[in-house]
Amino acid sequence: MTVRAVVFDVGGVLALVEPMDFDARWEAKLGLERGTIGAAMADVWEAGAIGGVTEAEVHQALSERLGLDAEEVMADMWEQYLGRPNTALIAFVRGLRPACRTGILSNSFVGAREREQQRYGLSDLVDEVIYSHEEGMNKPDPRLWELTCRRLGSAPDETVFVDDSPALVRSARAYGMHAVLFQDTAQTIREVEALLSTRRRLGL
Repeated sequence: MTVRAVVFDVGGVLALVEPMDFDARWEAKLGLERGTIGAAMADVWEAGAIGGVTEAEVHQALSERLGLDAEEVMADMWEQYLGRPNTALIAFVRGLRPACRTGILSNSFVGAREREQQRYGLSDLVDEVIYSHEEGMNKPDPRLWELTCRRLGSAPDETVFVDDSPALVRSARAYGMHAVLFQDTAQTIREVEALLSTRRRLGL
């Protein structure tokens, strides 16, 4: 096996994030019953993850269904969504090129590309950035594994995928990829380095 590509998730891996509780905070602030926002917006959140609505339509739904200040609520949502940079792992990813191809594969939300590019410069960090909201499907849809390998020019057994979700790691492995479960940065770097060691021994 020769690793030719390494692919990373964003939230919980390249970006360190806390649990998304902006809706619960707004419910408490406005005196709404717990779960009100989630129930009213469930279809919109789901559609936003696969590009089925625009940002303007998300704002419109928040305003019309709940009477909320959509600009303020979504600004709060994005601050939580973006988190803070995992600087050590980002530096490691930056150093992988040109020895191997690198990519990002993220379950995302409409508007994520622009904001993550502004905060993290992801398009400059890796060769390919693949977002669920732009492709119309979420991990673990096997079509996303296939698309990722195709765009990076690597076979599944030549591709390493890093994610913080055990279920997604299992799915990637079932597809034939090498997958590393992110638990902390040092452990992740060690495991990716171990998978890359074959490449170095072969002088590739």
